[in-house]
Formats: sequence, C-alpha cells, structure tokens
Amino acid sequence: MSRPVVITCAITGAFGTKDRNPALPVTPEEISASALEAAAAGAAVVHIHVRDPQTQAPSMDLALYRETVERIRARNTQVILNLTCGSGARFVPGAPDPRSPGEGTTLSTPAERVAHVEALRPEIASLDVGSMNFGEHVFVNTPAHLREMAGRMRAAGAKPEIEVFDLGHIALAKKLIAEGHLDAPPLFQICLGIPYGAPATPQTLMAMQAQLQADAIWSGFGIAAQQFPMVAMVAALGGHVRVGLEDNLYLSKGQLAPGNGALVDRAATILDLTGHSVATPDEAREIFGLPA
Repeated sequence: MSRPVVITCAITGAFGTKDRNPALPVTPEEISASALEAAAAGAAVVHIHVRDPQTQAPSMDLALYRETVERIRARNTQVILNLTCGSGARFVPGAPDPRSPGEGTTLSTPAERVAHVEALRPEIASLDVGSMNFGEHVFVNTPAHLREMAGRMRAAGAKPEIEVFDLGHIALAKKLIAEGHLDAPPLFQICLGIPYGAPATPQTLMAMQAQLQADAIWSGFGIAAQQFPMVAMVAALGGHVRVGLEDNLYLSKGQLAPGNGALVDRAATILDLTGHSVATPDEAREIFGLPA
C-alpha cells in the first residue's frame, strides 16, 4: 500500500575514511553541509556522528557536536536531528591482561555517552540495545547502562531510536519497554550486515520485524552492497529506511557515491518506483510521534 516512508541519512559514522571515499565528511563544516545536502534530497532525518578533524577518528567532543548542530540549524530548522549515542561503547581486551582495556577502547559512562544529547536536545538519539562482537572489538551496552541512558534521553526530550543488531537485542528492548524505561510506541532501527551481527538478508529482516511489538514504529537498513536492496525490502514490509555514507560508500558497484545526497536520491527513486512517497519532516514527526 502506498504510504509516506521516512528516509534517515546516516552522514558519516565511525569507520569510513577519506582514503576510501573522498566525499566522506569529517569536519563539522563538512558534516553539516552533507546533512543539508541529504535533507535537500529528501532525508527527513539526519543521523549524526562527529569526527576528530585532524585524525578522522570518531569523537565524543561536545564542541564538535555543538558546531555541527548549530551549522545545520542555521540553514534548516525542519530536518530532524538524530544524534548517536553509540560512541563510548568499544572495549578491546588488553594484553597480557585481558581485564585491562587495550588500545582502541573507548568504554565510557552512560552520562558521558549522553552528554551531547543533554546539552543540544535533539529530537532523536540512538540507543544501541545489546552487546556484541563488532568486527574485532566488543560493543558493550549493559542493561544497567541502557536504563540510565534511556532515562537521560527522556529527561532531555529526545526519543530513543532503539538500534538492534540481532534477535536478542529486540528481547532486551522489550524488557526495557515493559519496565517503563522506554516509552510506547517505541522507535526501532533494525541494523543488518554489521560483522558479527544479523546478516542483511530478507529472511533475517523478516524474522526480526516479526519480533517487534504490534505498536512499534520501525526502520531498517543493510550496509555496503545491501543498502539499496534493503531499502526496497524494508519499505515493502512496512518500515522506514536508512541510507548514507556511514553504511555504504558506493552508489553502485565500482562507483563511489559523490555524497550523501546521491544516496538519498537513489533511495527516493526506489521508493517512488515501488509506489511510496518520501515523507517530509512534518510527516516524519507525526509518524515517529515527535513534537511538531
């Protein structure tokens, strides 16, 4: 059935680098410009990480978030801001003592992981539910930390986007909802293809979508070559979609994406060809249950 579908654009993430795609935004100026480009192409939501401008490494620096948000809001007050809280969850066991943090560990307190949300008060903040092997490090999100982060998001007026990477994460999210730490209707993001989470296949997507509670609002995405196939599949199953350079650096096989706008434009074309419309920011606010 034809309906408005919300496009979220994940602008930069934490892993890609300019040597892999020169269009990947790194500085607050680049990230904000790319977010505005994505919004102009049809993204109602922009999902924001920030980077150290010198090293391109992921950062939790409040000043970088503030500059990025202020640059976006100075030129577009309608696009919905979704700030990541996934940073600060990485643990790498040290050697020879695996109980000590090794190089690359960013493990932080819940307060540190949500400080930029409390300061900048976006409409949405991502809440990564569940721990997992994430490539070669461990992504740590304990239930106690999630409860505190959810409470801080609620106090800041940000709706948690519940990111789930496997079936067990949905079970934990349902427990947090039942306990009253997450408000109904919940907003889920089904994340597929991340090593070593759930694979980006139709079977996995359908299995995870089937476990969501009846009133759940949901979006989903696949990374790399599965980004655009998952746009069509997620929309067909009744979800909303996500694209962006965080998840995929290519427009097609062998062709680097020239920017986030091109990825959003391709997603919008897929939605149009499958009989859906692209939701405006106002429609997205209504769909996601956000204040007008």
